[in-house]
Amino acid sequence: MSTIIGAFGVAAGLALSGTLQNFAGGVLILMLKPFEIDDSIVAQGQDGRVTSIQIFYTVLLTADNKTVIIPNGKLFNEVIVNVTREGKRRLDFEIKLGYAAPVPQVKQIINEAIKAIPAILHEPATRVGVVALEIDGVKFTINVWVEPANFLSTKIELQERIVIGLAAAGVKLPGM
Repeated sequence: MSTIIGAFGVAAGLALSGTLQNFAGGVLILMLKPFEIDDSIVAQGQDGRVTSIQIFYTVLLTADNKTVIIPNGKLFNEVIVNVTREGKRRLDFEIKLGYAAPVPQVKQIINEAIKAIPAILHEPATRVGVVALEIDGVKFTINVWVEPANFLSTKIELQERIVIGLAAAGVKLPGM
């Protein structure tokens, strides 16, 4: 009989250890505030906007409208990337063009596309330049700053404007 009671005690202790970790994680999150409601975070392989911080778990809403519930014990003990806290986010991407593409003209087209998008912040300064010379072409890097809420829409609009501008100028795009 004492063996059964002992086994039950061990099982209950193990079951409660996860709950206690989640409770402790929730208390620490609420006290230390590594993120708040409406912050966009990346944690536990998930990327979304915080919709709720409960004592045992935190709820995220992903960009594709999925609700993700993360236990606070796991959340507090892992890396949390808060992409909204600083109020701006750098948008980075690269494009590769053939060596026949005139570098000054390509930079001018990219800079014109950047100027045409009001969501792109003027400070910190944008950066456009050649980042690599590869066997099959020149790789350009584009770095601009946006408010976190405008990140994806600005990236899509900027890339489209660059592609349209390059094509209109007769710059041969890869695969054409």
